Amino acid sequence: MSETPVFPAFRRRVLLSVAAVAAMGGAACTSTERAEPYANNEWLQTGTNRIANLALRDNLQSVRRVQVSLYRRNPREWRKWATSADDAIKRTWDSVSQEPALPQLRGATGIDAIRLAFETTGPKPYEGDRVAALVVGWASLLKQANGNTWEQSMLDGVDAENSFRAARNVEISLWLIGSKTGPDGQPLLLATEISERGRNLVVDRELSKVVARLDLLAAQADEKYRRAALDFSQNWFLGSLGPFFSMVPRN
Repeated sequence: MSETPVFPAFRRRVLLSVAAVAAMGGAACTSTERAEPYANNEWLQTGTNRIANLALRDNLQSVRRVQVSLYRRNPREWRKWATSADDAIKRTWDSVSQEPALPQLRGATGIDAIRLAFETTGPKPYEGDRVAALVVGWASLLKQANGNTWEQSMLDGVDAENSFRAARNVEISLWLIGSKTGPDGQPLLLATEISERGRNLVVDRELSKVVARLDLLAAQADEKYRRAALDFSQNWFLGSLGPFFSMVPRN
């Protein structure tokens, strides 16, 4: 009776294991392509701060994509005050980051700017760029939800109530984009399109992402304070009675 060759089988298993590890390593490298190099200011941020800052970054990128999409379907808006859509985008975000108020907004930010974007009646109906008004309003809400800062540190945190309220205001503005009409009965802003020419769902998709991120941050912030109380109680309980329980014999 001949013996079964053990070494070749063992060698095959080892080679397969090495290949699997290499494949996992390659997948890990692929999944971290979006990772950014460490910045000096990250030493002043907790993990929660970092997640909030990343969510804010992604939300602002979503708002920018919405602005580009709305300008493509509503060129009359950027033509009210800029030489091109790119010029309007730059001037809008300069206003957001540096906070020189856009004259057309009459000092409105946050929900007030969003309301102004859909104002068609009254003694002074809004005649400025409705897309820019929405972007300024959304960006202001996002900053407020992020602790009224563009970049959190250890002393900052997400305001759960503001984050939840911002999510609802973005939802409402999305509904208004799809339903609000002017005095002539025509939509104020063309956004979602499903027709023979194709599908354009950028506005719905990106704003839905913003709402989801804000709701998650609100839940996380609310849970953080709830867990803080529980963690304090658990630590006190274990610190006070832990030595006593360690002396109790166990079967």
